[in-house]
Amino acid sequence: MATGEFDTELDAYREQVERPLWRLFVAYAPEKAAWLTVGLVTSVLAYGTVLVAPIVLGTTIDAVFTQESAYALPLVPDAWLPIDRTAQFWFSTAVVAAALLGGALLQWVRGVAINYFAHGVMYAIRVDAYEKMQRLDMTFFDNKETGEVMSILNNDTSSLETFFDNALGDSVRIGVIVGGVTTALLYTNRQLALVTLGAVPLLVGFTWWFMRVIEPRYTRHRETIGDLNTRIENGLSGIELVKTTSTEDYENERVRGVSRDVFDAQMDVLKLSYFYRPGMELITGAALLVTFVLGGLWVFSGPPLFFSGTLTTGDFVVFMLLTQRLTGPMAQLSNIVDWYENAKASGKRICGLMDVPVRIEDRTDPVGLDDIEGHIEYDGVTFAYEDGETVLDSVSIDAAPGETVAIVGPTGAGKSTVAKLLLRLYDVSGGAVRIDGHDVRDVRLADLRSSVGYVSQDTFLFDGTVAENIRYGRFDADREAVLAAAEAAEAHEFIRSLPEGYDTRVGERGVKLSGGQRQRVAIARTVLQDPEILLLDEATSAVDTETEYLIQRSLDRLAADRTTLVIAHRLSTVKDADRIVVLDEGRVVERGTHEDLLAADGLYANLWGVQAGEIESLPDEFLVRTAESSANH
Repeated sequence: MATGEFDTELDAYREQVERPLWRLFVAYAPEKAAWLTVGLVTSVLAYGTVLVAPIVLGTTIDAVFTQESAYALPLVPDAWLPIDRTAQFWFSTAVVAAALLGGALLQWVRGVAINYFAHGVMYAIRVDAYEKMQRLDMTFFDNKETGEVMSILNNDTSSLETFFDNALGDSVRIGVIVGGVTTALLYTNRQLALVTLGAVPLLVGFTWWFMRVIEPRYTRHRETIGDLNTRIENGLSGIELVKTTSTEDYENERVRGVSRDVFDAQMDVLKLSYFYRPGMELITGAALLVTFVLGGLWVFSGPPLFFSGTLTTGDFVVFMLLTQRLTGPMAQLSNIVDWYENAKASGKRICGLMDVPVRIEDRTDPVGLDDIEGHIEYDGVTFAYEDGETVLDSVSIDAAPGETVAIVGPTGAGKSTVAKLLLRLYDVSGGAVRIDGHDVRDVRLADLRSSVGYVSQDTFLFDGTVAENIRYGRFDADREAVLAAAEAAEAHEFIRSLPEGYDTRVGERGVKLSGGQRQRVAIARTVLQDPEILLLDEATSAVDTETEYLIQRSLDRLAADRTTLVIAHRLSTVKDADRIVVLDEGRVVERGTHEDLLAADGLYANLWGVQAGEIESLPDEFLVRTAESSANH
């Protein structure tokens, strides 16, 4: 799907989402249907008890105090009612007390049930959204900012939780109270009820207008929160660069800018919300006032205007108490609308994420990789990113089982892309990548990636202990296997010197370790994996000479008897490779052994000469081409 005028594919799919809350409700509510049913039933019963006190009090006033009518209670058989006025008074008191106690108990059950439902739905949505992101291919993450994704997992799921928790319960409450009050008012005095309920059409129309106007403002608010999360995440991830370049003020200003956007978007929402809420209160308050005036006149001076009949004191009290009960819930419609619009905007973002297709996944009947020999073949491989820029053009590379093949070339030549295609982080645009004759697109992804040990220059460690990071991917490995892997990776000595040895926490992204230490932990992790194929992507490019020697020694030990692809910038680390492939502008321009390529006096010889200090610089046309390629990437 082309993104067109949208910034990312996620944005494009999000805009196509229709009825997101209904879609999520249908998908996730059935699993929690029991809790939802209990919550809704107890809500009806709990809020129904709210109507008991006004009706009983009104009846008691008319029958016991003013004696304007006989003592009768709705839904209660006359045979159950006492005849003595004192007994009637205490019976009414007992009924009201029972209603209050029962209402409190029902409210507790309602709260527990609705919260189990809401939190259960939120849990399921968050887990499914995270699992979906885990399955998305690298193209999605190339175009999407981390803060935006975090906003979906945290803020948007929380908005949905609030909606399913508060809005559902309050909607039932309002529905029960409005329905019950309407029925009671019409039963008590239909003429005066029509005056009181005349505010309902105004409230509905005002609410419909508000929902139409507020929706785009909520959407904008959610987007600005995602931008703010991204800016903060970037600032914290790059804190070392910020401090070493003294750019704290610059980063503060950038956060201040996006924070201002959040503030402005939030105020746009709040200003309209604070207009809507007083408006709702004004309409319902006006209905209460008109009911009070007309009802009061009716009680002490007879039917006003076009009204007829009588209105007892008790009925007037019932009207005022019930109308007051109606005023609060109707005014609180604003909260439900707020929650609904906020959740709708969040639901569109979550559903948009769910709709992004997973392009790199197992075929219907994938091939399993068993007893791997390690034969790697790139057969006329072409690759282009979604923007159409060709990175690799008809690249062919062959590595026999047990061979070490190095891939070198200037920056932007496509070396790292070659590595990622083997792991199928991306799919080729043309040609094929094969392992033991099997196209990697036909191979089960879990088998493919577990058979390839990948060590890159950008080592990532999770916030945990050293042992946990070495064991990552082989969680069942025992302590002895972890120690053996660390020794093979030349990491055991420095790990022993850490404050808590293998149980030392490395911090987020491994910040408590040096670059070389992180690299050796990553190599130990690969050693423990024991893969049949080894993929080294400039694994020693960012360390000092002594550390490079240690890492290279461990890599040589790891590469023994394995098929190894080495992506290298420092040519001295690959001069002993069985074969060296030279890439330039996405094409293979040379291939052979180190001696063969030096004798050919081509690009490789020039690169070697510069690194060895034998020549001062590369030809101008090569430097210009390299600069342009780097800029494009």
